[in-house]
Amino acid sequence: MVPLLVTVFVLGYACIALEHPLKINKTATALLLGVLTWAIFSFCNIAFDPTLDHEAWRAFMSEQLIENLGDTAEIVFFLLGAMTIVTLIEDYQGFRVITDKITTTNKKKLLWVVSILTFFLSALLDNMTTAIVMVALLRKLIADQKERWLFAGMVILAANAGGAWSPIGDVTTIMLWIGGQVTTVNIMVKTIVASLACLVVPCIILGFTLKGDVERPAESHSGIEIPERFRRLVLIMGVCALVFVPIFKTITHLPPYLGMLFGLSILWITTEIISRKYSNGGHTLPTAVSTLEHIDTPTILFFLGILMAVSCLKVSGILGSLAGGLNDAFLTTNVDPITGVTTVTGGGFYIIGTIIGVLSSIVDNVPLVAAVMGMYPLGDGALFATNHPFWEYLAYCAGTGGSLLIIGSAAGVAVMGMEKIDFIWYLKKISLLALAGYLAGAAVYILMDVTLFEKVEWLRNLV
Repeated sequence: MVPLLVTVFVLGYACIALEHPLKINKTATALLLGVLTWAIFSFCNIAFDPTLDHEAWRAFMSEQLIENLGDTAEIVFFLLGAMTIVTLIEDYQGFRVITDKITTTNKKKLLWVVSILTFFLSALLDNMTTAIVMVALLRKLIADQKERWLFAGMVILAANAGGAWSPIGDVTTIMLWIGGQVTTVNIMVKTIVASLACLVVPCIILGFTLKGDVERPAESHSGIEIPERFRRLVLIMGVCALVFVPIFKTITHLPPYLGMLFGLSILWITTEIISRKYSNGGHTLPTAVSTLEHIDTPTILFFLGILMAVSCLKVSGILGSLAGGLNDAFLTTNVDPITGVTTVTGGGFYIIGTIIGVLSSIVDNVPLVAAVMGMYPLGDGALFATNHPFWEYLAYCAGTGGSLLIIGSAAGVAVMGMEKIDFIWYLKKISLLALAGYLAGAAVYILMDVTLFEKVEWLRNLV
């Protein structure tokens, strides 16, 4: 059973990574993979275990499916709410409040403006949505396609770096936050400097090669014009709804997806009232209903399929075996002879995190992080408890390592689809910049963790 499950999983991964050459949408592959893994796991146990109690097995499978689907649904509904809010802001042209302020045409200045804006916007929203918004902005700022590709590549780096230090900035950090591996203040304090280093180093390197000004494209106006007061209102309310999510979790101790749905409901009601009372040239202003009609549903379903597939590997024990292999290779543990509690000594977990970050550039970082969460579960006797440095370092590595290749992150895939960026072009022009930033940020995190957070008392108390 195990070889068959691993083979199916690897083949599914390959199809997801080769989505564009195969011309098969990765969502279809992910959904098929999610169903096949559970079907193979169940069928093989029924067919090849003569001692199996079928009634007990059905009860076990039902319990496991409900439990794992519940964990997956928390992430799916969180993403659905967040994407609806952000898309509604876009429909109200709310981001024009930001983009209209960018007037420079100098390449170096524009590089820093776009990169820093992407970095912090990604922390508030998410890296994929921010990348989409920023590429739409670049189309208004840069006419030449190859020049726009270069800036779009930096948008990918900045979006992934910005998402890595925020609990709501990247799907992987959302997963770790919802799963209880990290807390809000801890991940922000311990990873923001490393994430900044991951952005600043490539910007400095690329800045030496940029000269002159960019040429702006000719302006064009189409579609309904949203009054400025409504653009600002929806932008402010949308951003506040997103920022309120961690506050909601802290106050109520309820799952974050409920806070996200709460913010969406308030914004939904507001836009319904605005749309009913105002029309421009016979056009009705957007509401959440119209926004949901063009929400990126395939992305939501992709996460559903891939996370369910990974949960099957966890239930089948494959991830536990993988954890044992990583532990034997890189971790040094110590067992207390009195209590029997196992603790990690040394910095081997840094090696594991770094490897996972590099792997996330080849395959999607979402299933990788889900796999690691399954390999090192929380609870009594957990090898890595909540807020252990491993989890923050994993969030940084998995979030930023995906920038090494354009197919390694949701932001990269989104930009690749929008701008039709060639895989080989990205490899030549951006990958080395991404690697320099990734290693610089990793070094900064390890240095700070070993020196500041271990030795400065007030910082230890803060996190």
